[in-house]
Amino acid sequence: MLCQRNNFIYNSLTLLLLTAVLMLFYCSFTPLEICDYIKKGEQEAVRCDTRAQLIARGCSEGEIVSPKNNETVVKDNPLSVTFEQQEPVQLRPQEIKLKVRPGLPTTFSVSFRRVEGYPVDLYYLMDLSYSMADDLQNVKELGQDLFAALKGITEHGQIGFGSFVDKTVLPFTNTNKEKLQKPCDNDEHQCQPAFGYRHVLSLTSKEAEFRTKVSQQYISGNLDSPEGSLDAMMQAAVCGDKIGWRNSSTRLIVLTTDAGFHMAGDGKLASILEPNDEQCHLENQLYVKSNEMDYPSVGQLATQLERNNIQPIFAVTKEVERVYTQLKKMIPKSEVGVLSADSRNVVDLIESAYRRLSSKVTLTHDNLPENVRVTYKPICKHGGPAGDTEGVCDNVAVREEIYFNVTVTADECMKETAFIIRPRGIKDTLKVTISTICECQCNDPVDNSHPYCNGTGQVICGTCRCNPGFVGQTCGCSIGDRDERALKASCQRDGGTICEGRGDCVCGRCVCHAMPGGANYYGEYCECDDEHCEKYQNQLCGGNGKCRCGECKCNAGYEGSACQCKKSDEQCRTDDNTVCFGRGVCKCNQCECNDGYQPPYCETCIGCPDSCQTKRKCIECLGFGTGPFAKNCTEACKSIFTHNMVSSFPQTKKTCQQKDSEGCWMRFKLEQQLGVDNYTAEILESRGELMKKYRRNAKYCTSLLQKKIYEQMVSLSIFCCCRMSRVAKHLRHNWWLHRWCGSHWPPDTVTHQRPDLHE
Repeated sequence: MLCQRNNFIYNSLTLLLLTAVLMLFYCSFTPLEICDYIKKGEQEAVRCDTRAQLIARGCSEGEIVSPKNNETVVKDNPLSVTFEQQEPVQLRPQEIKLKVRPGLPTTFSVSFRRVEGYPVDLYYLMDLSYSMADDLQNVKELGQDLFAALKGITEHGQIGFGSFVDKTVLPFTNTNKEKLQKPCDNDEHQCQPAFGYRHVLSLTSKEAEFRTKVSQQYISGNLDSPEGSLDAMMQAAVCGDKIGWRNSSTRLIVLTTDAGFHMAGDGKLASILEPNDEQCHLENQLYVKSNEMDYPSVGQLATQLERNNIQPIFAVTKEVERVYTQLKKMIPKSEVGVLSADSRNVVDLIESAYRRLSSKVTLTHDNLPENVRVTYKPICKHGGPAGDTEGVCDNVAVREEIYFNVTVTADECMKETAFIIRPRGIKDTLKVTISTICECQCNDPVDNSHPYCNGTGQVICGTCRCNPGFVGQTCGCSIGDRDERALKASCQRDGGTICEGRGDCVCGRCVCHAMPGGANYYGEYCECDDEHCEKYQNQLCGGNGKCRCGECKCNAGYEGSACQCKKSDEQCRTDDNTVCFGRGVCKCNQCECNDGYQPPYCETCIGCPDSCQTKRKCIECLGFGTGPFAKNCTEACKSIFTHNMVSSFPQTKKTCQQKDSEGCWMRFKLEQQLGVDNYTAEILESRGELMKKYRRNAKYCTSLLQKKIYEQMVSLSIFCCCRMSRVAKHLRHNWWLHRWCGSHWPPDTVTHQRPDLHE
């Protein structure tokens, strides 16, 4: 329910949607200019509430607007008691119109009464395969009993007859010409040619005609055990004008057989690929498409039986009772009875099955429109539970009137549409037309200068629709030549929702709403509140801090996103009494390590650059005074705050080995200290001895070349160390020597020097 009050054009989308949704469901509203209970900062949506809440807030009962569901009975003919040669009425009403609010259920009553003497059409459909020979003989003698049983039910009964075997193609039937003409055993004189389905006799009330036609029937035959019973039932269901089904009658198909049935897909065995089209194909009383179309599926058959209000009775032998019991579960309003070996009990079977079918009333619906729900609650002596697909009353006597409470709910706004409710197996129907109430039912004055809108707007269902050039909740803001979009944009943070959906944009500034607790949202865009911080143990900020704009500000001695932890670093301290090795921070008594460093103490770093590689240049300048950092080594290498030159390393110590800028190998050891980039270094001093040898080699090499003793240089395999900057000093003035060294010895050539080379 909604207490109608002015909204203005800049209300946030969230507020408008909330108001609309509430109004469409259970809320009422009252006019804004009458309701003065809305406090400063409260959202206009508070005027949408239950009737009791609105009255408690101060709204007048007479000013509360609450659209109600409306039902109109369009057609309501009275129920018939007996059948008197006219269209009997067993279901009431016959047509109803509903106008409902989305989400608000509406319930109406439907009544049903079984008419005494209601007509019955019984179509006897018999399997005439060879195994049913003795049954056929008995059925020929049962015509009088069948009609007598039917007259015990109604004075307006009719019986028809049809027969079936199977498709006349391999592998279902022997296609030898002689066998097609006489598919029975050789000693069987009266045998008719193979056939699929034959309609023998249309529905008639003449007993003599029934006896005559049935007596002319003979047995036939096929090869496999399953029969084409579904083919026959489909044709009997859809060929209504040929079978003779009446509009007002209980329609029964009695299927008698001692075998199972073929169904959709079995036709592929005979290369029949065309699906069953559920159409009538009877010519000269024969199913002419039997060998061209596949068998129907159980679903197809069930649909056509229900659409044509036909109730099947499966009169089958004990051997196949289980098969047809399973079939009964898939075909609504059907019964199964067990035939005796010679079918002598078929009349009693039909009588008992009919009484079970006719005394059970199932109310259901056809396809429902989208977003519409229906539930049925039966009101009768033997009613089933309420259900959303059907309602069932059992053991309903003739002339007994029963009721169903039908509840219809539309889940959202929709255009006018209709659906059908019907008792299963009976032609009577109830047409339900449904539409939704999705607009306010307001009686607003036609006034473009309403006082509540400051004379610059019109009140429409409690909101001001401002005249051009004016905006605001009550049209009190004159925008003049200013751009309306720019005003609205100034109330949006990063192009988001106006005032974060927590306030109203008034002349380009956010006026924040109040929260349910009484406090207001705040901030330039109403982005802040002090009631939605993280909780710990169901307390805001764990009870150890205060919520400020969605974040917890913890009291002294507490920390954590919800102030859930006492400050302590006991579990963060390492063996040398540091906290997280200086590579992280201790929060809630646990180390939160810098990127790459691993808990629990941030000691090691997975994925960090190799310190042996990153500190190579510093080792070279600190240990040997060479390399790129030689001129500003102290400044560039502050991260290595101590280093020592050693003559050897213990075998157990892990060392780094890197080439320096002159191509010589350096060996050193780094130890990371407290913090991220703090190291101490030990450097092997032996690199210096190698350099002395290289200098002597270079001088000797130069002297030999200057004397042009090329053969001696080649024979001694002298390596000139042409890449080394120190050697390059000796080659700087000997261009031809530099070129000669470079062409004979690649930079990484291993030197094998003679012992007397330096003598």
